[in-house]
Amino acid sequence: MSHRKFFVTTFLLLATVALTGADEWQTDYAKALATAKQQNKQVLLDFTGSDWCGPCIELRKRVFSQPEFRKYADKNLVFVEVDYPQRKTQSAELKSQNEKLAKQYGIDQKGYPTVVLLDPNGKVMREFNGYNGEGIADLIAWIEGKKKL
Repeated sequence: MSHRKFFVTTFLLLATVALTGADEWQTDYAKALATAKQQNKQVLLDFTGSDWCGPCIELRKRVFSQPEFRKYADKNLVFVEVDYPQRKTQSAELKSQNEKLAKQYGIDQKGYPTVVLLDPNGKVMREFNGYNGEGIADLIAWIEGKKKL
């Protein structure tokens, strides 16, 4: 392999790795908890209707997908998307897991989006439901326990 091809391949691989991380939402709850414990990070559960819930889509667009939040989250969080789509298909296993999580966290009574912050051991630290246009700084302050949402 030429030096140029090696350099380009290495660069593309590193760029791909750099762009994953915080923006990469886990769907496996148990795996996410294990990762959080291993890396001493908090877990951010996002109970969402990703293909139909307007406020859920806005929260993802305006906060979760922004570079400033991603940079913070990559150092501090493991993301778990707990999705209840209307048009997307999910495996039976994922649907079952998400139904159990909805019962465990009482989501049916709270609605979407509901965001739950867990410590690395899986203990609930705080949660909020609904999205009213809060920005990146607001959500980071909430994660750090400095602000209620």
